[in-house]
Amino acid sequence: MASPSNLRFRRQHPAGTYVLDFYCPAFKLAVEVDGEVHARGDQPQRDAARDDWLYKRGVRVLRIPAQAVLSDLEVVVRHIMVTARGEYPSTGFAGPPPPPGEE
Repeated sequence: MASPSNLRFRRQHPAGTYVLDFYCPAFKLAVEVDGEVHARGDQPQRDAARDDWLYKRGVRVLRIPAQAVLSDLEVVVRHIMVTARGEYPSTGFAGPPPPPGEE
């Protein structure tokens, strides 16, 4: 298996009828950076259907609010790395993962 310290992502990766923001094939991990529009209208249901479609194909989806990327990119990158290793149970961004040794 690839090392999480040198994750390789594809940008705008096609998956069926969808286009993933970022995709790491070695870990079958999609990272979606969600702006405010993802909380409006029917977008949450559309995102859930998309996530379900990907899940059924063995792809984990990590959704990260765009504001988190803008405010603390280092924490976001660490969260992505920990998620790729499978050491953090959540694929929803709720802040930084626990400190090392407390995971």
